[in-house]
Amino acid sequence: MASHIGKLPVAIPAGVEVSIEGQQFSAKGPKGSDSYVIPEGITGSVEGADIVLTASDDERPTRARHGLSRSIIAGMVQGVHQGYTKSLDIIGTGYRAQLKGKSVEFSLGYSHTITVNPPEGIEFELPSANQILVKGTDKQIVGQVAANIRRLRPPEPYKGKGIKYTDERIRRKAGKAGK
Repeated sequence: MASHIGKLPVAIPAGVEVSIEGQQFSAKGPKGSDSYVIPEGITGSVEGADIVLTASDDERPTRARHGLSRSIIAGMVQGVHQGYTKSLDIIGTGYRAQLKGKSVEFSLGYSHTITVNPPEGIEFELPSANQILVKGTDKQIVGQVAANIRRLRPPEPYKGKGIKYTDERIRRKAGKAGK
């Protein structure tokens, strides 16, 4: 019995080149290229405009990796075709970001500024001084870089100041009751 998710084919969009050589999968598209080693016990093939993964045996670990591998490959195909973006908002008086070459310099109320350099394959975009976009082809790296930036000054529950995801909702607390 194979994984329900793993059995689903992955559609290859126009403009994306895919190759599977043994256990090595690679995808190349307009946004970049990426590769992945398919775990043992799972075989991949390109059938028409789809990628199909099949699990060779019914062992539980292979079934679990079957669905995971399919999800990773689907994410890679989407990443090289469209890319991924995480949007962060900077909230607070005097809190801002500015682009310095490829890196971003943050003023977050500390006695010093904080500079964040992008890892390979990631780029920063600042539509305004209070918003930052993290863009790239690898979903996991885009999410991790955005989480690392958010961790510089997490949003606090009393005034809502800090760095938050654009779609994140901060639960506010009531302050100390005055007499």
